[in-house]
Amino acid sequence: MRNPVVALLAALVAASAVLLGAGSAEAAGYRYWSFWDGNGKNWEYATQGPSLLRPDDGAVQGFRFAVSEDSGDAAQPRRAPDFGAICADTPAKDGQKRVALVIDPGTAADAPDGQKPPAPRTACAQVAPAASSAEALASVAKPLRYDSSAMLCAISGYPKSGCGEQVSGEDGSAQPSSSSQPSSSSQPSSSSETGAPSETGDASKTAQDDGDGGGGPSVGLLVGVGAVLLLGVAAVVQARRRR
Repeated sequence: MRNPVVALLAALVAASAVLLGAGSAEAAGYRYWSFWDGNGKNWEYATQGPSLLRPDDGAVQGFRFAVSEDSGDAAQPRRAPDFGAICADTPAKDGQKRVALVIDPGTAADAPDGQKPPAPRTACAQVAPAASSAEALASVAKPLRYDSSAMLCAISGYPKSGCGEQVSGEDGSAQPSSSSQPSSSSQPSSSSETGAPSETGDASKTAQDDGDGGGGPSVGLLVGVGAVLLLGVAAVVQARRRR
């Protein structure tokens, strides 16, 4: 006959796995435009928002629309950060700087329901020396859309609706937006008549800053697992005393 103590422990382990698995299944991401700096060969997640960052002449910057939990797993633009190739047909001009931009609307899997992402494209923005990244983007990719909290919602009209909404980890369906938003590197402040945002926001906050925004189990779930294990230990002790 199977040892009852072993059977009890096996049942407890199985129950804990089910509970933790349920927490992982609830993992959610956010559908948003992320902002990137090109270093000549690779992409690096920007540490400042596009309204704060004032790129030098010759800089390469990227915007990628995708679903991700935070900056650690954000999808990069699918074009190389190659300034020479992007700005080859835009000659230098006195009193202006050139900023190469990669605009990647992402894949069909990341698109909101009923919408089809346009093809990725590049553009060479020629703007004033003091222009921000947001102003450079506005010069080549209107219309831009922002929400009241300064989130960059749409580039060249894509997507038509929605802004940083939470997306279920199980089926990709959108959930109502919460106070936990994607990294503010994609959140320039809303703006002026030219479509260029004002100077607010930086990239210090990620989607996991809020305890409910991350993909891990909730505190309540972990407490529940701990309680189950403690009850199991108590049951094992009782079983041994009765032997």
